[in-house]
Amino acid sequence: MNTPQTFDHMPAHVPITVVHRGGHPELVHYGSVAVCNAQGQLLAHAGDITQPMFTRSALKPFQAMPLIARFAERYQLTDADVALLCASHNGEPTHTQRVASLLSKAGADDTALACGSHLPYFYSTNNLTPEPGAVFGRLHHNCSGKHTGMLLLAAALGEPMTGYLNTDHPVQQAITASVSHFTGVLPSQLVRGTDGCSAPNYAVPLPALATAFARLTLTEPDAAYDTGPHRVARAMCAHPEMVSGQGRNDLALAHAGRGDWVCKVGADGVQVVASRSRGQALAIKIMDGNKAALFAATVEALDQLGWLDDAQRQELELWRAQVLLNVAGVPVGERRSVFQLRHSD
Repeated sequence: MNTPQTFDHMPAHVPITVVHRGGHPELVHYGSVAVCNAQGQLLAHAGDITQPMFTRSALKPFQAMPLIARFAERYQLTDADVALLCASHNGEPTHTQRVASLLSKAGADDTALACGSHLPYFYSTNNLTPEPGAVFGRLHHNCSGKHTGMLLLAAALGEPMTGYLNTDHPVQQAITASVSHFTGVLPSQLVRGTDGCSAPNYAVPLPALATAFARLTLTEPDAAYDTGPHRVARAMCAHPEMVSGQGRNDLALAHAGRGDWVCKVGADGVQVVASRSRGQALAIKIMDGNKAALFAATVEALDQLGWLDDAQRQELELWRAQVLLNVAGVPVGERRSVFQLRHSD
């Protein structure tokens, strides 16, 4: 008889979003939220803010940071290029063409990408079926921009492109230093894992992730990365269509933010939104990775923080989706956010 595996550090998440059917709770999604400013002060929270949570694709701005801070001018990177380097894109032609163009700056092509390939998010997000005979490759992978940035950094450093995902490769060492710098977590304390695209990824407590994004809102030069953070925030706000794509939540949030919000989702229930005017950011983790629960919680958190006006509240109502309809259009339940942010003194 196999003994059930136990875990020493199970996060103490709290109910965040509940789905009711017939007035009775059917699904309960647990998670946590942290809101911080650029100085690392915890402003509000719910749930577990101490246990490390994997950042997944929310880490991308800081994975791109060493390249952008040091070599953006060498490669003549535009804001649209920078946004794509931080993207989990849809694999639309505008994305794949730009990835190919950036790869050429490194003297490489798509065969150098170690991310693999998958059906472009454009189809799965928008409930569309690919055209007969359509073929998709590594350029279409949602992380191809991130991987291209790593290859560009390798070329700029004069390091081999092969093995660029190895943790001892200078590219990954530079990224580790960036992640540590912005999150405030020492390299030795970063919890290391492997992302879905095969790149190294890190888990940090939610306040550390929120602080990192809040630091993107600063306009003065960073001590280690100069104007890189400002450049990233400006690019992601100016070109949210490059960061995600048609039908995506990040794009909807960025549009609702009217140039103020830096938005980045991560796989399996991670979302971060930073406000440039406030110098603050919120980070959310839904433990079971449910996207609908995550998006509803994000809108609720923005509302509780007072970041939404009436027009923004209406614009994002679809993502909150309080009334659930079946395919026949019949109301069958409700999705309700049940957490309350606790504000720090």
